[in-house]
Amino acid sequence: MNPYVAQASKHIRLQEGPMVIERILIECYLNPGVSTKGLARAALIPTPVAAAVKKELIRTGALVQDRGARCTPEGRQSIEREWGYAGLQRDCHRSMLLGREDTDEWRDILSVLQQIFPSRPQVNVQIDQSSCTPETSLRRAVLALQHHTLIGKQILCIGDDDLVSISIGLLLHKLFPSGDHAATSVHVVDIDERFIGFIRGIATELKLPIVCYHHDVRDPLPPELRGRFDCFYTDPPYTLPGMNLFLSRGIHGLKQVQGLPIFLSFAHKSPEVMLAMQREFVRKGLTISANYPSFNVYEGAELIANRGQMFVLRTTDFRSAEIAGRYPDAIYTGEIKRTVRIYSCTQCKQQVTVGVNQQVATIEKLKNAGCPRCNNDDFELIARKSC
Repeated sequence: MNPYVAQASKHIRLQEGPMVIERILIECYLNPGVSTKGLARAALIPTPVAAAVKKELIRTGALVQDRGARCTPEGRQSIEREWGYAGLQRDCHRSMLLGREDTDEWRDILSVLQQIFPSRPQVNVQIDQSSCTPETSLRRAVLALQHHTLIGKQILCIGDDDLVSISIGLLLHKLFPSGDHAATSVHVVDIDERFIGFIRGIATELKLPIVCYHHDVRDPLPPELRGRFDCFYTDPPYTLPGMNLFLSRGIHGLKQVQGLPIFLSFAHKSPEVMLAMQREFVRKGLTISANYPSFNVYEGAELIANRGQMFVLRTTDFRSAEIAGRYPDAIYTGEIKRTVRIYSCTQCKQQVTVGVNQQVATIEKLKNAGCPRCNNDDFELIARKSC
């Protein structure tokens, strides 16, 4: 954490977490002379809270009030040293923040992706892979910038058949033409060795700050990946168990900081499944910061009408990964359709059979309805068998 942010955090406790203090400091760096109202809008907080944060950062020596708030020379140096903002191409940064797709910078990145994507490995539908378009991959990368978790950050991808890591690397190259973005890195975890090898090859060729790990997330994350990341991306199997598992592993990878973003891509689902999903978000201590319908466009994914939604979730002090050890249940669509599973209520131990031709067809239905004996909505898998 930046020393000025850490120092200010000791004296001002925000429900939103230290990310808000960081955002205000960065806003003063990028837009010297910004008003208190402008800081409040940028950080999405009330004006009095923004004023209190600004006052505290002035007290630490990071900011000065001079026709608006601006960084002191020491504050600027700290931002450039800690987060690597030196050399930032500000016009490109500004246009990307606005999501403009009509600029030369956007077209340049997209042109490279359009050359890379046709060469990626063919998707494996048995593990619910699908191919997003280059435009979607780049839009996902820009989300990290727009949510202030790109420059100087450690980013985790739980699965990356959509090559978001490569899009992030190319975006960094465009933001920092000098190539000096050593404070930022992307780490990819994937079960598919083909994609791991492909991403490694592109990263080496283009000198992108990407590190890859061949890993099955049904096993816990390696110790070196736990508690070190500022955000994560995931496009999990479109099943409730798959989503829960991928989210749990990603949460294990995040730093113990409130307000960190999670970028979750998922298919559009029925209200019943959406209710079950949101129940799981709450159980994990996550809030929905934003939802973008039809954000993701896929090639050939007719089952989901070639479209998927993007959730931006944020951590709270109540976050919980839930799944700690090896995960025994089916997570992929094909596996779940072929199994009957027996769940036990974690409260009263009532057992319920779930699956095709059963009274309760899916775990979503079971959790929404609650335990037939005590109405608890938390269940543990105790057995499964093939149909």
